[in-house]
Amino acid sequence: MTTLTEELAGWASVLRLDDVPEDVVTTAKHQILSQLAAVRAGLGHPLGRRFVEAFGAPFQDDPARSAFVLASLGSWLHFDDTAYAGHLSNSTVTVPLAYAAPQGLTGKRLLTSIIVANETAARITAATTLGPFRGQSAAFTHVTGAIAGRLRGEDAPVRRWVDTLGLGFGLPPRTVPVGFLDGDAKLFGAATPVRVGLDACDASAVGLAGSPVIFEHPEGFLSRFATIPLPEAVVAGLGTRWHTRTTSFKVHPGGPGMDSAIDVGLELHRELSTKERPLRADDIAEIAVDTSLYTAVVERRAAEYLRGPMSPVSALVFSLRYTLATALLTGRLSTDDFTEKGLADTERWSLADRIDVRLDRDMTRDLFHCEVPFGEALRQAGERGTEWLRQFGAGWEGDGRWLVDLVGELPPPSRDFSDARKVTGARVHLRLKDGRSVVRELHVPMGAIGGEGRTPIAEVVRDKWLATGGREEFAAGVDRLEELSADEVGRLLTLIFDDRS
Repeated sequence: MTTLTEELAGWASVLRLDDVPEDVVTTAKHQILSQLAAVRAGLGHPLGRRFVEAFGAPFQDDPARSAFVLASLGSWLHFDDTAYAGHLSNSTVTVPLAYAAPQGLTGKRLLTSIIVANETAARITAATTLGPFRGQSAAFTHVTGAIAGRLRGEDAPVRRWVDTLGLGFGLPPRTVPVGFLDGDAKLFGAATPVRVGLDACDASAVGLAGSPVIFEHPEGFLSRFATIPLPEAVVAGLGTRWHTRTTSFKVHPGGPGMDSAIDVGLELHRELSTKERPLRADDIAEIAVDTSLYTAVVERRAAEYLRGPMSPVSALVFSLRYTLATALLTGRLSTDDFTEKGLADTERWSLADRIDVRLDRDMTRDLFHCEVPFGEALRQAGERGTEWLRQFGAGWEGDGRWLVDLVGELPPPSRDFSDARKVTGARVHLRLKDGRSVVRELHVPMGAIGGEGRTPIAEVVRDKWLATGGREEFAAGVDRLEELSADEVGRLLTLIFDDRS
């Protein structure tokens, strides 16, 4: 009987770029630009520079070391991409890039490695979505991303994939919340699991074996990392359900579900400021944000670790209050706002302390009815998902039954994710001291899938890359990546940190 690992590996190990829909290939190119912009932003922060001081440059002679550093720099400011399911690009893009030169990858093979890594990592993460780990706290996503991103570039046989996944998931990383939010351990959130995956690749290369039933066994990975395991998600719709299509691109640093509020904050800054006088905290009499349960829960958890200007950056990127206050008062949100200079701004802290974050039930229902980040898992789970929903709701109010009733009946699982959406709404209320009241809301943030009448994703991603100092020449090369030879790919990679205009 074929195991989940064997079926997934059998498909992933032979996939060719010609088998992949054009829109999926385009999304993978966007991932390269977006994730490398996140890497550049991470490197521009003092903590990122300290990490490089400890572990070396983003690209170095040892590709495993390169992948480790790239994964860290791109992840910890929460400027990375999101998908159903997981923050994939921290491993699925960085590992293929780190190994592109040593493996002699052409542009087509590099894109194939990225897409295969996306699809395998997303599926295993999806199988655990109804559990205690989600988003960046699902660190094990990058064990898969690293394994698939490397093995596909090696054209490794199925047996090697099975052994490597079995080894990597025999001792997968597990996030400890206080370590993740209080201090700088979040710098290792993607890097450590990448290293676990790459070590598993080295081990299988010399004949070490892993369990072929590592995922579905009663004492296997899913039994330990999911509240409601979804083993069927690992292999559902191979070749038709393209998880890469669910990728949304961050345009600001900041944690889950906050993007719409930040976008609104930036809009309100432009609307309420003049050239002579920008909006000030003293202009605002009252401020409130209505948002979904997910964002409200994250805000509440992050607040436990905030200490004003002494707050750990790891918690600060999850603070809706701090990021919204910054956007409203400065008209931007960038790496600098998570440095000592930004944190020393007492005006934004005074405004942040006054922001009332309120649960909006309609936005909560919309969140769970779209595919990303939870809806698709609940659709696949059917009645099995009821208990997880109840527990999630209980963390906010009562026994959680209210959330089960609120979400109600869900549509069937997506066939191919071509219409997938990420709806993370926010409504910002301002009452100004001059008597004006302003209300603005947004349901799908900039860069997320499912938004209508918005700036095209290609423009969003290119602007993100250029805003971090990336070269136009590199972006143009990524646009035609599938045409490039191995030598041309090697030369293109030298432009990533070349800041000449």
